[in-house]
Amino acid sequence: MSEERVQFGIKALDKMLSGGLLPGSANLLEGAPGTGKTTLAIQFVYNGIVQFKEPGLIITFEEFPQQYYHDAMQFGWDLKKLENEGKLKLIFSDPQTTLDEIDKVDGQFVKIIEDLGVKRVVIDSMTHFESLGIDQFDLRDIERRMINALKREGVSSILLRENDNLFGQVSQVSSKIPFIVDSYTLLRYVEIDSAIEKALCILKMRGSDHQKDIRCFRIGSKGIEVEAKFSGREGIMSGNAHLTPQDAFVNVFGKK
Repeated sequence: MSEERVQFGIKALDKMLSGGLLPGSANLLEGAPGTGKTTLAIQFVYNGIVQFKEPGLIITFEEFPQQYYHDAMQFGWDLKKLENEGKLKLIFSDPQTTLDEIDKVDGQFVKIIEDLGVKRVVIDSMTHFESLGIDQFDLRDIERRMINALKREGVSSILLRENDNLFGQVSQVSSKIPFIVDSYTLLRYVEIDSAIEKALCILKMRGSDHQKDIRCFRIGSKGIEVEAKFSGREGIMSGNAHLTPQDAFVNVFGKK
């Protein structure tokens, strides 16, 4: 029997993940501003509650809960109602408090996880932990402590990380979190035919196979919608896609 997976509830994305994330795993979701990181993370928690009966916890360092309620309602996701029903907890905190309370087995956030029976956790975002580390070694220790604490509680987590580069290569930062997490998914902007598209790629998934396609995705009325893979193009993840030599030849000379 195949291992039960933790699904996003997004058919194409779950298929890319060979059925979903591994239970109890820590999963990095990185992208530039506006690529849809927070939307995808909320969708993960919301679908977990309404489709799979798995309570969720969202810890944010930037936006007050009211902003989350407002943004989620654009997709028909009533987070406030789920909170009132005891299926969700949304906390505005700071990195040091979060680390302290998750790290302690009797911490406040651990008690919330246990009391609500939380199965899915979102941290928005791990980038803020960089302010706590004096150097890359301290930062790696902080990130590892955070991830180990979440795993200790048996939750499946989505850890957001910001990427300042709108196009091109991944930002050079001191964080080594891609090496620590169980999966690493990248959201990028890409220019195609003088238009901006969004691309999604799973760079890493420890302990499981996954599809290596680079997929186009959109933010629709019901949240993230993952579409077909980019075909006939290369240089997608560099942000400046162009036709493959074969397709460029066909485009100029036509098919036989």
